[in-house]
Amino acid sequence: MRRTRIMRAGLAVLLLLGAGAAAGTVPATAGEKAPASAGLLSAMQRDFGLSRQQAEARLAAERRATALEPKVQRTAGTSYGGSWFDAAKGTLTVAVTPDASATALREIRATGATVRTVTHSARELVATQARIDKVSAPDAVSSWHVDVKANTVVVNIVSGRQADNDVRKFVARARQAGPVTVREVAAAPTTFAAGTVGGDPYYTGNVRCSIGFSVYGGFITAGHCDQHTGSVYGWDRSYIGNFQGSSFPDNDYAWVNVGSGWWTVPVVLGWGTVSDQLVRGSNVAPVGSSICRSGSTSHWHCGTVLAMNETVNYSQGAVYQMTKTSVCAEPGDSGGSFISGDQAQGVTSGGWGNCSSGGETWFQPVNEILNRYGLTLHTA
Repeated sequence: MRRTRIMRAGLAVLLLLGAGAAAGTVPATAGEKAPASAGLLSAMQRDFGLSRQQAEARLAAERRATALEPKVQRTAGTSYGGSWFDAAKGTLTVAVTPDASATALREIRATGATVRTVTHSARELVATQARIDKVSAPDAVSSWHVDVKANTVVVNIVSGRQADNDVRKFVARARQAGPVTVREVAAAPTTFAAGTVGGDPYYTGNVRCSIGFSVYGGFITAGHCDQHTGSVYGWDRSYIGNFQGSSFPDNDYAWVNVGSGWWTVPVVLGWGTVSDQLVRGSNVAPVGSSICRSGSTSHWHCGTVLAMNETVNYSQGAVYQMTKTSVCAEPGDSGGSFISGDQAQGVTSGGWGNCSSGGETWFQPVNEILNRYGLTLHTA
């Protein structure tokens, strides 16, 4: 039964997420730059209010910005203040401090990027966040991150809780660490694991989660999904493998080995909303880029990268170096795939809200997981 169902999905499974609802994969020639699928373009038109041509242009511009970002960072050197994708202009904006050299400014502008002068370097802001990371945060403090557009560290406080004594003390200590701005958010973050239900999940202990990405020898997912029972079971309750490593809190990542008739494929499920997406790498998409998420509860949704390296204050403890997005998620989506174009970005950790009323979601970046466990992403 297991093999029959997977084959019927046309190998368009990402291990455990493979299900009868899957659409076919998009064939591609080895070495070919993958064109955007019709389904992906439709999803972007729906979620961003774009025409097909605008969606194609945005994806192309985001690919250029992703490739450009590490180059302009090297050029700016110590004057680098961060960078982000400007969707309205379709270009990368690069922040630099006033001490940037004329040569560096000329070279950055020559790439087509926009230059903005800021007070604080990225190095200063990262150091400020690191100092705040050492301060114990009350539960009304949702998260904190470097906001390169605002050139400050933003501390997010749950609505109506700014006057709490413990919050005021935390904010006062945070301001001593460096440039800090306080913002109000709707709710505190929670993880998106769920109790065991039917569908297209993987199961461990009494929890259902979603797979992230195939790696050679297994797959990666969220660390909070590890119930320390060892065994992992697929959608049909057949044994797949065991957790080989996990971390939560501090981090939110894990990996599971694969055997017993299961295999890995470089695919993220589109759940019939879009064509299943081939994974071709893990280049990091800049802030402002479009990004989509696949999960076993709410399936396929898209949004925008809002912030990187954010510290998220869950009730179980803080998790560091997370990426925040405007994509919604729901219980059971934990561990699922975040992908930008054909580039793997990370695995779903938690957030607030749902896919009816909206919300925000954080993911653990994929490259950190690969480096931590010495894994190799399975790519097309």
